[in-house]
Amino acid sequence: MGFSLNFGPLAPYWPVFLTGAWLTLKMTTVAIVVGVSAGTLIAFLKRGSNRFVSKACSAYIEAVRNTPFLVQIFLLYFGLASLGIHMPTFAAAVLAMIINIAAYAAEIIRAGLESVPKGQIEAAECLGLSRWRIAWHVMLQPSIERVYPALTSQFLLMMQASAMASQISAEELTAIANTVQSDTFRSLETYIVVAFMYLALSILVKLLAWGFGEYLFKRRRVIRRAALEMARRRPPAIPPFQATVATAAANTTNTNGSAS
Repeated sequence: MGFSLNFGPLAPYWPVFLTGAWLTLKMTTVAIVVGVSAGTLIAFLKRGSNRFVSKACSAYIEAVRNTPFLVQIFLLYFGLASLGIHMPTFAAAVLAMIINIAAYAAEIIRAGLESVPKGQIEAAECLGLSRWRIAWHVMLQPSIERVYPALTSQFLLMMQASAMASQISAEELTAIANTVQSDTFRSLETYIVVAFMYLALSILVKLLAWGFGEYLFKRRRVIRRAALEMARRRPPAIPPFQATVATAAANTTNTNGSAS
């Protein structure tokens, strides 16, 4: 019995697919903005002098990083409901994503903060800069620039992990796919379409992250412009064959001149 791909039955569902993709992108954007902000604060608190707060931040990071994301969603949605706190599926999914990405971002940013030389911090203190200026200009900006590729990878992983929200009936892309394939009985075609839509969303997130990085890290643009300017001013290199001919001609001239 042969099988052939038929995407025709999926055509009427394109608006539904786009709605699910938009909800996935919206969930990811909110989770990234709030989660990274919270993760930055947690990274500074973990490095702080208060041992109790530092230990609490470490416990939070380890608890989140060592439990499955699906379990975290279930704890928020079903666990809070058993206590009488009922949350909409969108809010529960986004809150779980924020809690998850905050823990991973905190550890990534903490590693970046640890890479800042202590001499730079001491020099800033000697110049009389306030703690806020030291934390922002001397510590946070250089560390974020160093770990930005790792953060970007975490953004992509969080966007893909948003598919877990379909388990609590959040109408994101994977939940839409489950509904469409149950209506059309074209499972393979449905998930091929969803795979390409996730690929497009991943490329979009990468481009947005790259553009934001180019805007945020001005030093990169300055270094790139300086490298291009030096490349323009550098004299063109002589090809190896022409260089050999020129050297041979110079040696011949010197030999003739010495012989005469």
